[in-house]
Amino acid sequence: MKKTRIISIAMLALVFGAACKKDLLDRLPQDRLSDATFFKNENDLKIYANRFYTIVPFQGHTGDVGSDNFVPRDRNAFLAGTYTVPNTGGGWTWTNEREANYFLARYERADASAEVKAKYAGEVKFFRAFTWWRKVVQFGDVTWFGKDLNENSPELFAPRTPRAVVMDTVLKDLNYAVANLPVPASAEQDRINKDIANAMKARICLWEGTYRKYRGLAGADAWLREAATAAEAVINSGNYAIYTSGTPTKDYVNLFIQEELRGNKEAVWARRFVKDQSMHNTTRQIADVWPSFSKDFVESILCDDGLPIGLSPRYQGDDTPEKERTNRDPRYTQLIVTRDYVVTQNADGSADKITLPRIPAVTTGYASAKYKSPDPVQWVANQSTLDLFLIRYAETLLIYAEAKAELGEASQAVIDQTINKIRDRVGMPHMIIAALVKDPNSTFPTLGVLLDEIRRERRIELAQENFRFDDIIRWKAGSLINNPKTIVGMKLTAALRAQYPASQVAGIQVDADDHIRVYTDITNRTWNDKLYLYPLPLQEMNLNPQLKPQNPGW
Repeated sequence: MKKTRIISIAMLALVFGAACKKDLLDRLPQDRLSDATFFKNENDLKIYANRFYTIVPFQGHTGDVGSDNFVPRDRNAFLAGTYTVPNTGGGWTWTNEREANYFLARYERADASAEVKAKYAGEVKFFRAFTWWRKVVQFGDVTWFGKDLNENSPELFAPRTPRAVVMDTVLKDLNYAVANLPVPASAEQDRINKDIANAMKARICLWEGTYRKYRGLAGADAWLREAATAAEAVINSGNYAIYTSGTPTKDYVNLFIQEELRGNKEAVWARRFVKDQSMHNTTRQIADVWPSFSKDFVESILCDDGLPIGLSPRYQGDDTPEKERTNRDPRYTQLIVTRDYVVTQNADGSADKITLPRIPAVTTGYASAKYKSPDPVQWVANQSTLDLFLIRYAETLLIYAEAKAELGEASQAVIDQTINKIRDRVGMPHMIIAALVKDPNSTFPTLGVLLDEIRRERRIELAQENFRFDDIIRWKAGSLINNPKTIVGMKLTAALRAQYPASQVAGIQVDADDHIRVYTDITNRTWNDKLYLYPLPLQEMNLNPQLKPQNPGW
C-alpha cells in the first residue's frame, strides 16, 4: 500500500540532530550532550537511540561487487592487490562505539521503569555489537573499550584486544538485546525487537563460528550452536515466511522492488523510504552503471531439475544467451537480464525491452536485474521510495541450514524447513540429501556435498546483498578469487558478435573460449592471504605504538 504521513527512523535521527542544535548545542559544548539536561526520561532515551538506526547498511545493488560474483568496469583495488595502507581513516573510526558507551554510562538516570530503560539499553547494545563485529571482521584484533573516552583517557594508548575477547563481548551485548527487547507484537513499529536481535545474532554467530572452524580456532562449535539457536528462535516465532504470490517466474525479482515492506512476512527488518522525506538512488544508479555478474556466478546456478550444469542433461550450453538461460533455476532470469526483460514500462504503454545483451555498457553481458524497478518514477535521481531489506527471512533460514550442517545436524527435516521453503518460491525441485551428487565443477572440491550445496543456495538466493565477500573470508576461501571465470563474461561468439553494430563490439576482447575479457591486461587475479584483514592506518600506529604490529602482510 502507498506510504503516507510516515516518519521513518532515519527522519527521527535527522529531527534529533536538528533539535540538539537548536535546543542544546547552542548553549553547550558541540561535541557532547550535557549530563545536566539529558537522559531525564524515556523520550530522551528514545531520541538518543535513534541516531544508531542508520548504521546497519541496507541491502543494495552494489553488494558483492568486491567478490567473485561481479566484475566491475574498474578493477577492485583490494582484490587486485593495489590497495595501499591508508594514513588515516580506512574504517578505523570509533564515533558509533563512543556514542554507544556514552549512553550506556548514563541511561539509568532516566525517570523510567527498569523495563523501559533495559529496552533502550538493549537497542544500543545491539548496535554496539554490530559495530564492534564489523571492526573485528575488517581488522581482527581491535582495542575494546567499554566506556566513552575523552582526549585524556589512557585507553587511547592501549594495545589491541584479542579478537576472541572482543567477540565474547559482542555476544554478551547481543544476548542482552535478545533478553530485553520486546517481541514484535508489543514493539513500536520500525524499532528493533527480539526477532531482529536474534536474526542479527544468528548472522554474527555463524560468521564467527565458521571463521574459527576453518582456521582451527577454539570455540567454533559453541558459536555455531548459538547461530542455530538464534535462527531457530526466529523460525519458531511464526512471524515470518518466504514471500510469494504464487508466480514463481516473478516473485523473487518482485520482492526487491516493493513500495512497502511493512507487512511483508519476509521482512524481519527493512529500511523504509518515504516520498520527500527519505529516498534513495538505487534504480538510477543501476541504470548509470549496470552491475555485471561474472561467468563463475552464472555457471553456479542450477538447472531446473535441481542439478548443476556439469551433471544436468537439461543444460543447453552457453553458445547463445538464449541457450544459457534455458532450463535453469527460475532465479536465473530474475537475477540476470535476458531477452524480453522490461527495462522501463512507460505510462503510455511503450516499453524499453532487452533484445541483445547491452555490451559493452554491461561489462560481462550478464546485467543484474535485482533492485531495478521498471517504473520510470523510480528512475528519477535520488527519488526512489522502494523499501530495502536490512534482514530478510531467507537469510535466517540459510543461516540455520548452514549452522546445522556445520554441526553435523542437518537432517532432511532441517533442509525441508529451510532450503526447500526458499526453493518453493520459484518452483525449484526440493533438495533431497540422499540424492545429492557432488558437482564435478565445484569450487569447493574437498567439501562435503551437503555443505557445498547449502553454500551454493546461499550464493544464489543472497546474490547482491553484500554477503559474498564476508562468506569468502569466514570460510577462508580467498583462493576462489584466482578462478579466471570470476573476471570474464558471457560467450561472445562470432555469430553473436555479428548481431551488433561493428562499432559497438569492436573493442571487446575474448579469451580462448570466447568469453568476454573485462580486463585485457590480466587473465586472472591472484589472492594474497593478507587480504583476509585490512591494514591499520599508519597515523594511528604512530600515535599509539602499542597497536603494532601491523596486520600480517601489510
